[in-house]
Amino acid sequence: MSESKQQAIMQPVTSACNWGDAFDVVVVGGGAAGIGVAASLLRRRSSLRIAIVEPSDRHYYQPAWTLVGGGAFDVAKTVRAMSEVIPKNAQWIQAAATGFDPASNLVQLADGRAIGYKQLIVCPGLRLAWEQIEGLEETLGENGVTSNYRFDLASYTWSLVRNLKGGKALFTQPPMPIKCAGAPQKAMYLSCDQWLRNGTLNNIDVEFNSAAPVLFGVAAFVPSLMEYVRRYNADLTFNSNLVKVDGPNRVAYFDIKDGEGKVKRIKKSFDMLHVAPPQVAPDFICRSPLADTAGWCEVDQRTLQHLRYSNIFSLGDVCSSPNAKTVAAVRKQIVVVAENLLAAKEGRELATQYDGYGACPLTVEKRKVILAEFGFGGKLLPTFPLDPTVPRFLAWVLKAKFLPWLYWNGLLKGHEWLARSGEPS
Repeated sequence: MSESKQQAIMQPVTSACNWGDAFDVVVVGGGAAGIGVAASLLRRRSSLRIAIVEPSDRHYYQPAWTLVGGGAFDVAKTVRAMSEVIPKNAQWIQAAATGFDPASNLVQLADGRAIGYKQLIVCPGLRLAWEQIEGLEETLGENGVTSNYRFDLASYTWSLVRNLKGGKALFTQPPMPIKCAGAPQKAMYLSCDQWLRNGTLNNIDVEFNSAAPVLFGVAAFVPSLMEYVRRYNADLTFNSNLVKVDGPNRVAYFDIKDGEGKVKRIKKSFDMLHVAPPQVAPDFICRSPLADTAGWCEVDQRTLQHLRYSNIFSLGDVCSSPNAKTVAAVRKQIVVVAENLLAAKEGRELATQYDGYGACPLTVEKRKVILAEFGFGGKLLPTFPLDPTVPRFLAWVLKAKFLPWLYWNGLLKGHEWLARSGEPS
């Protein structure tokens, strides 16, 4: 543990006297889930006293970073000041949460204060665990090592793609769960599409190393994806987990598991390496009384209410619901949490149910997307009356044009267009 973290934990926790009485609702996290659910609650009950605990001064539209890495989106359009997206009737507490005292209805902050709540919404997202891959942090952004999972690196991905004329390009996917499970392979498809267009693909050896045993978790979409794997002449290596990177020498090390469960470490040289990092729940969630055995915030997957604390709800990447961790899932979950939180507040039945909806627009080439929409158990939940496994230009327009607009002007403003069960999403 770092010295700064130790100091934050050791600081005495004081009451939230400077905020007066406890807030009606405290939201931990200022990402898509936190801003969206706060805005939706205020549209339902404008008199609610809501606080949003978020240390960052910037808010990101992360789904577009894959497009940035493919040269199809302006990275500057993926970020805004946090002050611009905080709902005007919510109070922004610009501090980091460090823990919870659910018996006293308190959220503990890094500066030693505590903030009281009547109801709590936990949605700080997940943590990118770069440090779990030896040598990775030291070489990110140079030596041909990049990742679309970071704002400051997505443009470097595009630079590498444009300038690579030959050699070896490796793309990796870590063990699940991760946010946007299709993003690692989308980076590969968009890179290959560019190389195919500029005539260099035949000079580049492309390889996708995934810690998973299959290309995509919902089997219905695999045949269409395999057509693109063959088109781009990419090699697939499953049960292959990146564990070490030697950036200066451009060598990556993988632990590869065979059919008998035996693991062998293999080293592979590269000219370009796109890494999707391991992903875990934030430390202050893992060690809190709110966590399940895997470290995620424990909820009923249908109501998104905490299983042990009835005045706590959770949504987004940090909650334990076994859905795909995507903004599309958040859009549906916001309605569930907003309605069920108010129902709990007013002593009513929690009638709004989440079906596990998530969407992964699989960008298989520029101007073509397979719009994978599914719920719990991999059940297909397509928006449009079209075969969802077919790549379409319409889905590209949705991904590259409409969804970013809907995010900034709909979801973050509390508008629940296309967000309720049974509606297109």
